Amino acid sequence: MPNGFNFQLLKKSAGSAARLGRLQTTRGVIDTPAFMPVGTQATVKTLTPEEVSELGAQIILSNTYHLSLRPGTEVIAAAGGLHRFMNWEHPVLTDSGGFQVFSLSSLRQVTDQGVQFRSHLDGSPQFLTPERSMEIQGVLGSDIAMAFDECSPYPCSYEQVVAAVERTALWAERCLQAPLPDRQVVFGIVQGGMFPELRSRSARLLTSMNFAGYAIGGLSVGEPKPMMYEILDSTAPLLPEEKPRYLMGVGSADCLWEGVRRGIDMFDCVLPTRVARNGTALTAGGKVVIRNAEYALDFSPIEPGCSCYTCANFTRAYLRHLFKAGEILGHRLLTIHNLHFTLTLMRQIREAILEDAFESRHEEFKVRFNSNEAKRSLN
Repeated sequence: MPNGFNFQLLKKSAGSAARLGRLQTTRGVIDTPAFMPVGTQATVKTLTPEEVSELGAQIILSNTYHLSLRPGTEVIAAAGGLHRFMNWEHPVLTDSGGFQVFSLSSLRQVTDQGVQFRSHLDGSPQFLTPERSMEIQGVLGSDIAMAFDECSPYPCSYEQVVAAVERTALWAERCLQAPLPDRQVVFGIVQGGMFPELRSRSARLLTSMNFAGYAIGGLSVGEPKPMMYEILDSTAPLLPEEKPRYLMGVGSADCLWEGVRRGIDMFDCVLPTRVARNGTALTAGGKVVIRNAEYALDFSPIEPGCSCYTCANFTRAYLRHLFKAGEILGHRLLTIHNLHFTLTLMRQIREAILEDAFESRHEEFKVRFNSNEAKRSLN
């Protein structure tokens, strides 16, 4: 393991598997449970790196597939790596490109060697292997690189998932054998679809390898939330307690609470930034669709009591006006609020674990969140 990388488990919740930790990297400390804003193309959309840091983000996620196509590894290498290229001095996790290739199902062909596919930008032929994924991530210079994996869609046949589990393990071994920059570590990804026995098999195969941390992939791909929670219930305990656990692609408030409750330390999701650009704000009571006519004369903040820049200075009526007028400031202001909400929520969850109050505060959250969701469904 590179010097400077260490995960310390600080405290466990008395009434659940929730855990408080500290992940040390050469570029800084990450307090866990942590949420990673997504900067797919070397930017968290509409915000500057300074703004993202000021909102409380200690680490962001960027994407191997997208950055390899545009601007390309040559440009990023010439800039001195991804951190310098995007002016972000804190840790970066890069996903392997496996999920993006998975989403290009009509454009790809998967073999044990790798994935042949066509670029979504210009249709040019591409071939991504575990070795090539690690090579790209090495050039990017991320602090945490993800092993190349095969993500099973939902729904998916048992036979297809078996093949994906075996291939993910094969590729994981090849990723570990690939050369890495001194300060970079690799996380393995457990697959297995919605089949607990295949999740168990994947976890056994992956944990037999010396990864710095372990992710649970292939969830939040269209399955019902109760099914996702069932898979987490059976899979999370199979991962090493002394290493960080990362649930990929999950970021709604209810799922963050439920993931932490099951022992997850790290999360990422495009949801806070994506829904912001669609005119939706995240609050403790659920989503507020700011475009709706009911807010045309509403001169209150998005969420009373919220301390973010947006809520301190602007009203729902003004934000609605920005979206109706097509003004990009609306996207920025809602993104600021949504990331502030999500990152503040993670801080509150950490405080709840520290104060031995995780279960009671989770219940308080559920009462408010579910009550407001029920009201919205009746309207």
